[in-house]
Amino acid sequence: MLNKRKIKDVSSKILSPNKNITCILILKKGQLFYSVVKNDQEIIKKSQLGIEICGEGILGENLNLIREQKTFHDETIEMPWGEDRWIENKYNESSFFLAENTTLGRIMTLRIRVFDTGVAFRYEIPPQPKFRQISIKDELTEFNLSPSSTVWQIPAYQPDRYEYCYTKTKLGLLTGSVHTPLTIQTPDKTYLSIHEAALYNYGSMTLCLNNSILKSDITPLSDNTKAHVVLPFCTPWRLIMIADTAIDLTKNRLIYALNEPPTSDFSWVKTLKFIGIWWAMYVGEWSWAPGDKHGATTTHAKEYIDAAVKLGISGLLIEGWNDGWEGNWLENGINNKFTVPTSDFDFESVANYAKRRNVELVGHHETVGFVDNYEEQLEAAYNYYAVNGVRYIKTGYAGSKMTINGRQEFHHSQRGVNHYQKTVELAASKHICLNIHEPIKGTGLERTWPNLLAREGARGQEYEGGSLTPSHACFLPYTRLLSGGMDYTSGILDIKNTTKRVYTTISRQLAYYITIYSGMQMAADRPFMYLDRYPDLFEFIKCVPTNFEKTLPLSGEIGEYYLVARKDRDSANWYIGGITNEKSRQVDIVLDFLDDENYQAMIYFDKNDAHYKTNPDSYQIKHKKIKRGDTITIFIAPGGGFAIELQRL
Repeated sequence: MLNKRKIKDVSSKILSPNKNITCILILKKGQLFYSVVKNDQEIIKKSQLGIEICGEGILGENLNLIREQKTFHDETIEMPWGEDRWIENKYNESSFFLAENTTLGRIMTLRIRVFDTGVAFRYEIPPQPKFRQISIKDELTEFNLSPSSTVWQIPAYQPDRYEYCYTKTKLGLLTGSVHTPLTIQTPDKTYLSIHEAALYNYGSMTLCLNNSILKSDITPLSDNTKAHVVLPFCTPWRLIMIADTAIDLTKNRLIYALNEPPTSDFSWVKTLKFIGIWWAMYVGEWSWAPGDKHGATTTHAKEYIDAAVKLGISGLLIEGWNDGWEGNWLENGINNKFTVPTSDFDFESVANYAKRRNVELVGHHETVGFVDNYEEQLEAAYNYYAVNGVRYIKTGYAGSKMTINGRQEFHHSQRGVNHYQKTVELAASKHICLNIHEPIKGTGLERTWPNLLAREGARGQEYEGGSLTPSHACFLPYTRLLSGGMDYTSGILDIKNTTKRVYTTISRQLAYYITIYSGMQMAADRPFMYLDRYPDLFEFIKCVPTNFEKTLPLSGEIGEYYLVARKDRDSANWYIGGITNEKSRQVDIVLDFLDDENYQAMIYFDKNDAHYKTNPDSYQIKHKKIKRGDTITIFIAPGGGFAIELQRL
């Protein structure tokens, strides 16, 4: 037990390297708080910190500061793949070593990092004098912002997980809990996004109002605790991204800087573009379940492999190949067998054929949230793919909750988080890359585990047919995509199909390959749409990279429009994309970011009479020579978009 001593008040400032952002640690009468100031303007007012431990009270009161340790860090991170090859990791850090002035004598470290573009902090709990494991009842972290701030949010604890449309409201009018990233505009027009980084062995942080103050609400386990942990333990980083404009916010890459580098060789990881036995099921031509319309047959798979070769696409997803899709698959997912093909699908034959034709198969595991069933087969299922040369897997968790150890758990609870991490680590051991649908949200783990190539985690184009508006994809860069790339299943060119009507213009489908990044990009339509109907448009889908050297967001407003330029990592070429909401607009793109060379521009865009509802397939393609400093002026139709490829001559 530590000797009691008089509690002293403390106020300590940590400045960003450019001195524009300050985080202030406040210890007042033994209680822990912080605030954040930007350019002399307080953007986060005095906010409580602490953790409540089951049976042990609050760790965050009756505290004394034992020692503060300050460090400065400056490095440039090289990412193996992604939107940017190089990421700055430059910050001032203070570690506050704290001890309780009580008979319990518990100790804790609060570590704060202040960057030029944000603030991050986490709780670090070492082994305690009297115990080595704890159950967390609550996390008390607050973000005290003006209630008149504007927020863009989706609700938490809903049956469809993260798959909801974003709504705009005042912070003081929030009801229930909402997911992060939570993007906020303060009354003084500063933009923030509250999120977390390095989420391991802990429930995902959602946010709710508590006495008009935004407070962390850690996703509970089925026993109503937040987490059970063995000490030492670190919470995820609580991250506040800060920017002057909405478009500047989209440049933030702090979630990767706050994760650790990989500890093993991931040079085998490659990004991928793929087609799939997938959209044909959504438009009713084929089915996931066996029968007369079964999509995943040996014959269909080999036809799609041949199509991938003709298209110059290197991957093929096959859904519905395994036993268990019969009947109501959402209810019968417990019957899924992940090493047993259907009777009309010869897995080994298809795998060998794909190998001979140099096409990567993307395997598919739809668990429907029956994690107990999946984990019983997990090792055998991954071995089955590895033995057959399958190096990519799309996993799915379409149930409203997960069944784990016989209990119903939220996907983003501690148990859900740990399951997803188990699959990533097992896949890495087999040299397999993952594309996770119905995932835990992105928190930058791709830096440590580069085989985690893609996630879904928001409404994608499977919701087309009436559940997506043009504004939806204009929210994503400023909200969901702050947590990393997304498999949006782009490239659907059969937009007027009455079975699954797609409410975009056709050129917007090309724009998605630039505006919505993913390490695994799908050309989601059926091959004949590319080979026979729109080979001119497919030329862009074929050429657009899945790995970029750098990304330059150009302009935009949340829910209104978004323009972005990206440079290919493997060539001198640039790619520019833009989308708008239900409003048409004309945009000017100033090419001042190019080097002093000439370029050939291929521009895919809406005709003046295009409209996502009434005339969605009206498009044009222009070719022109351009150079640094030139301006390209483009019309974007309602619900439309454009895509540009700039080939250096």
